[in-house]
Amino acid sequence: MKQREKRAVVLLSGGLDSATALAMAKAEGYACFVLSFDYGQRSLTELNAARAIAAQVGAVEHRVLRLSLEDFGGSALTDNSIDVPEDACEGVPVTYVPARNTVFLSLALGWAEVLDADAIFIGVNAVDYSGYPDCRSEFIEAFEKMANLATRRGVEGDPISIKTPLMHLTKADIIEKGTALGIDYALTVSCYQADDQGRACGRCDSCRLRAKGFEDAGVEDPTRYM
Repeated sequence: MKQREKRAVVLLSGGLDSATALAMAKAEGYACFVLSFDYGQRSLTELNAARAIAAQVGAVEHRVLRLSLEDFGGSALTDNSIDVPEDACEGVPVTYVPARNTVFLSLALGWAEVLDADAIFIGVNAVDYSGYPDCRSEFIEAFEKMANLATRRGVEGDPISIKTPLMHLTKADIIEKGTALGIDYALTVSCYQADDQGRACGRCDSCRLRAKGFEDAGVEDPTRYM
């Protein structure tokens, strides 16, 4: 009997971390169905980056869903009246989008059920990150438990796994792994306020973490700056 292919839904923002998670899912032998979101974020060039990365890695399919999270606001990424901070801060920063990963994972879970996928990959990280509460392992574990209480596969004893291969890696570790897997990081956009050409500001928290990661990894930084 022919063995069924492993399938995964992979969340892809167009940034460095999610691109690496996609490459790792592909390297693990998953047929990758990639999901991105136009959720009213400041930088839509990251979606162009997501399309390029999905093509480079060889995704089976790439879908971009439109969500109007800017209707709620509450984040510097979805409300233009809130400035993106350019200095380090303590606590949960204003760039946190309320419940974003909960919403994204819920939609990924729906597609995973339709595809009969075995896993969902998300590139969250709790080491070199901005302090978002929905990037922690406690959240992922709780969501996975909920997912398998709420899905046909889960209640029939064939649970869906939420994979977080970057959770405990430093940014330098992530870059080293992605480089080894052939990711072209020049395609990625991490900046919270990148311009229409995908050029980074070099000042926001995401830019600082990215630049330090390349420096610590000893890998040339391909980021284009304004």
